Amino acid sequence: MAMIGKLVVCGVGLIGGSFAMALRKAGAVRHIVGIGRSREALSRALALGVIDEASDSWAEALDGANLVLLAPPVGQMEQVMQAMAPHLGDRTVVMDAGSTKRDVIEAIYRHLGPQLGNVVPAHPIAGAERSGVDAAFAELYEGRKVVLTPLPENEPSAVLAVREAWEACGATIHEMPAQDHDRVFAAVSHLPHLLAFGLVHDLAGRANAEQLFGFAAGGFRDFTRIAGSHPEMWRDICIANRQALLAELDEYLAELAYLRALLLSGDSERLEQHFSEARAARNTWAEQFAKASSSE
Repeated sequence: MAMIGKLVVCGVGLIGGSFAMALRKAGAVRHIVGIGRSREALSRALALGVIDEASDSWAEALDGANLVLLAPPVGQMEQVMQAMAPHLGDRTVVMDAGSTKRDVIEAIYRHLGPQLGNVVPAHPIAGAERSGVDAAFAELYEGRKVVLTPLPENEPSAVLAVREAWEACGATIHEMPAQDHDRVFAAVSHLPHLLAFGLVHDLAGRANAEQLFGFAAGGFRDFTRIAGSHPEMWRDICIANRQALLAELDEYLAELAYLRALLLSGDSERLEQHFSEARAARNTWAEQFAKASSSE
């Protein structure tokens, strides 16, 4: 890939910070500028060497920029795009890292219309419970998937630049339509987070919460791990993708209703069969995931 002379990262947290660190580790970037709403976070990123320069001016940050990564919570994308639009050059390639795509793409069309050829929607399938630049690390994207949902107006050269940047981070690239993306991730990412947050909140609000958490062990830890994720980020994701998420939640409520009926009737045979089918599906996925991870 061509050397990135100037990279701008908006939102230098886990995702944006790890992207900057990965490109620096790969020797693929010369100068990294951070911009965002928190001066304290930018100062920390500067102190850690994640960025070379902190800026509070889009005009300054975008001057001579080759590539921009937008990595704030998806609820801030509209405001960010509106602020950067007047200063965005014709040759600067822009991508986002949002976990939802239809809402981000709508904002792109509203605010970045003249630059549509160079604005490529993307979603790195990577994360952790910890957030902020202190949680960032250069290896976050190694062996991970990044989904691109290119616009019809995108220039092939812009899509290639985005693809090569993520590949330099160690990621593998996949493409799919934005609607498919949002439906898929509502099922396998957004719903599990909603459920984990809901369960922990339910137990924490009970009169015997201290006792419940006192006896919680590995199973509870594994099921609720993602409830330690960033609340603002997941609030924005759930609201942005709420139609697809509501459909998935309705499907899951039907599943719970069926399980409740089995328990109510004491149907141990069907309950075991249900568990066996789920176990087989989960083990098949785990084996495929392990194979894919080892080969990437």
